[in-house]
Amino acid sequence: MRIIPFLFIVLFISCKNKQTYEQWTTYNGTKAGLKYSSLKQVDTSNVQQLTVAWEYHTGDADTVNHSQIQCNPIMVNGVLYVISPQLKLAALDAATGKPKWVFDPWAGKERLKNLNNLRGLTYWEDEKDKRIFYTAGPHLYAVDALSGQSAISFGDSGRIDLHNDLGEGAKDLYVITTSPGMIYKDQLIIGSRVSERSDAAPGHIRSYDVHTGKLRWIFHTIPQPGEAEYDKWENKEIYKHLGGANSWAGFSLDEERGILFAPTGSVSFDFYGGMRQGANLFGNCLLALDANTGKRIWHFQSIHHDVWDRDLPAPPVLVTVTHNGKKVDAAVQTTKAGFVLLFDRETGAPLFPIEERPVPLQSELIGEKLWPTQPYPVLPEPFTRQLMKESDLNYLLPDSSFKDVKERWTKYKKDHMFEPPSKEGTVVFPGLDGGAEWGGPAVDPETGILYVNANEMPWVVEIVDMNGKQANNETNLQAGKRLYRAQCMSCHGPEREGGGNYPSLLNVQSKYTTEEFIQLINTGRRMMPGFSRLQEEEKNAIAAFILDLKPVQALAYKGPKQPVDSFRTLPYAMTGYNKFLSKEGHPAISPPWGTLSAIDLNTGKYVWRDTLGEDPAFKGRGVKTGTENYGAPVVTAGGLLFIAATKDGKMRAFNKRTGKLLWETTLPAAGFATPAVYEVNGKQYIVIACGGGKLNTASGDSYVAFALGE
Repeated sequence: MRIIPFLFIVLFISCKNKQTYEQWTTYNGTKAGLKYSSLKQVDTSNVQQLTVAWEYHTGDADTVNHSQIQCNPIMVNGVLYVISPQLKLAALDAATGKPKWVFDPWAGKERLKNLNNLRGLTYWEDEKDKRIFYTAGPHLYAVDALSGQSAISFGDSGRIDLHNDLGEGAKDLYVITTSPGMIYKDQLIIGSRVSERSDAAPGHIRSYDVHTGKLRWIFHTIPQPGEAEYDKWENKEIYKHLGGANSWAGFSLDEERGILFAPTGSVSFDFYGGMRQGANLFGNCLLALDANTGKRIWHFQSIHHDVWDRDLPAPPVLVTVTHNGKKVDAAVQTTKAGFVLLFDRETGAPLFPIEERPVPLQSELIGEKLWPTQPYPVLPEPFTRQLMKESDLNYLLPDSSFKDVKERWTKYKKDHMFEPPSKEGTVVFPGLDGGAEWGGPAVDPETGILYVNANEMPWVVEIVDMNGKQANNETNLQAGKRLYRAQCMSCHGPEREGGGNYPSLLNVQSKYTTEEFIQLINTGRRMMPGFSRLQEEEKNAIAAFILDLKPVQALAYKGPKQPVDSFRTLPYAMTGYNKFLSKEGHPAISPPWGTLSAIDLNTGKYVWRDTLGEDPAFKGRGVKTGTENYGAPVVTAGGLLFIAATKDGKMRAFNKRTGKLLWETTLPAAGFATPAVYEVNGKQYIVIACGGGKLNTASGDSYVAFALGE
């Protein structure tokens, strides 16, 4: 009689500890980053019956400036927590979409314009408190999850300045976050987004006490004396000068082992490494850190001495796979280059061979010293094309456009995926956004199949010489041109025409007053860092040049002489983040421009692969084009793969086993985000942020929930 209760207790504990994946309490669904739901109410037989259950409008989209929502919301105890385009935090009834409260970080303060594209938020609770952690501008906020009021015991009356603990020199630099932090026990671990130029702040990873906001530990991503890998830097003083190597993409966590997995970006400046010779650890690394202490357990560098902006774009997915007949707990990392990397979670040993292969070694840029090899995984095979050949030129273009594209392609350097940046222009393919991008893959833990959406868009990186000398007796016009070239050209181009994700600055005088433009320089906006560190005379000179203020341009420039910093004053700059497009704005490469792939991580083999999205410019041509896409899929136990992400503004559901499209609907604005899947009162919901704003799409301000009709 006594054995039955004992077995019942064992089974109860076992079920309690087993991850059921029924809710969405964490960014990407779980701390393992799976983007998986075990809910089955919506399945392959009834997905066609999905209808809009509710829509919540935040009411603060900026359609003029193409605001965005990239948030993957979380649901805890029947409450859905979401972020608006203006970075207000809202708590909604998860079943109806009705707001419970809204937290406005700007209440009583001047509304900042450097609004980061925030992709998620973090929930924590204990017996006394329930808190939401998220960032707005350069501050990390702690908000009471029940009332929507600031948790004033945290940091400085409920917030922490993200510049804290990065050193005195970082206080005026650009530091925000785009991905949420990770909770481990009573710690909140955060990364950061910093400038990608030579003035980048350090990208250190920090842990804070969730109760008080006090620093618990810090990991220096550019090692300092006495730290691991410091001796591998050729210049032993360089840690004092360099920034970047930041973990902007967020984290995944093996909570049982206490291992934090942190992907990092490149060391600044992104496209020239003459001042940072060597492999540049811990840039472009997957780091495995002890979550208790921040100490390094292992690392793998995916790109040595990166000069192509090939940051690791998303946190790895933690899943158990079968390898050589044994179950192995793995960390699975996708890359901008189109690779999938699998590692043993505890040791960092690759599960499939990774070969160091020779790559182009010669650069025309003085002082540049490229690394002679780069890592190539043997399996799985790349999920994107990695070289743009003449046969890849876009055959859908009109004859005159095709001829123009071919002439430009002929002049560019393009013979290798690791062709270095050049003055002629180098084709970077997959492009600067990837390949795999910040959404990251979804993985079904029951099958070990990975689903990854990818872009196949070439970009062109062109390098120009910088004349950093300041002439005597400059006018504001001369100083403005010089300062624009040094501070703004890499994003907005030498002729101020913009490109890629960056807007044109031509004729902006019709949009901004001088005061508004100076404020924009100070605060930045979304991808644009603020330049508050510049002196007023420098800002006024830039404004005089860009806004074409003739009377001010003619006046003598009275600003500071430029100090010579051999680490930050570089001999080269890039002319802008430019996609390789035809004169009509179409991709110079033939389709597909967006893909969706299913890869069996147990074998490294593909299950299926297809295009993702449809470019309306080529509709009816009998070609499956795909489109650029930003966001991620979610896979369910109901046999489905949900994804929005495409610029055609569709939400789609695929059969996860075959890749067959089963359902699609048009969203009120493009959903450049990751869906959340959860259950409330016995009903399954799929929610997507419809923010648009990217890829020249209209901005939106809503979250839309889908569920089966009554």
